[in-house]
Amino acid sequence: MTSEDLIDQLAADVPPVRRNALGWRLGLGLGLGVLASMLALSMSFGFRPDLWLAMHGATIWMKWGYTASLGICALVATAKLARPESRSLGWLWVALVPFAGLALMSVAELARAPSEHWLAMWLGASWKVCSTLVFVYALPIFAGLLWSFRRMAPTRLRAAGATAGLAAGAWSATVYCLHCPEVSAIFVLTWYTLGIALAALFGAIVGPRLLRW
Repeated sequence: MTSEDLIDQLAADVPPVRRNALGWRLGLGLGLGVLASMLALSMSFGFRPDLWLAMHGATIWMKWGYTASLGICALVATAKLARPESRSLGWLWVALVPFAGLALMSVAELARAPSEHWLAMWLGASWKVCSTLVFVYALPIFAGLLWSFRRMAPTRLRAAGATAGLAAGAWSATVYCLHCPEVSAIFVLTWYTLGIALAALFGAIVGPRLLRW
């Protein structure tokens, strides 16, 4: 039997894969993880009581704009790394845009405030727990993305784990906004980003083991 005949025989019984199957799979894993994260948040700390009122202000949309932008960029990078031939991480560079935008917003915010208020703006009332909670609520989202990878063929396992962790952390922070009462851009830039970075680091560490196929 020639190599061509063997390839034809192996491919003969392979069912067709529907268009956008990878995107649907990742979206389902992400959606299930986000729902689990929201449920965990509601059962542990609950949503902020003034959430509806807060949604009429700019602060929560500033936080959501930052975290959701990072989440979209990381999810696109994760989808690219789910394919064995992927080499590009270009969408991670795009993630620097919302980071830089929030950094500029933070500088402007501090410039308008008296210097004696800077420390309080930076630490808020929840800096000790914010990053930890973002990381913890990222775990069910990361698990959902891992489930998605079961039907995929990543070859850059550490990079894929890191981007999946980054996506999980960013969407976890988006969920955490439903509870967090902090209003300062410098707080979000520091402590939200730290929690997201911890999730990305966790993904990079466990990725080579959990994504192996």
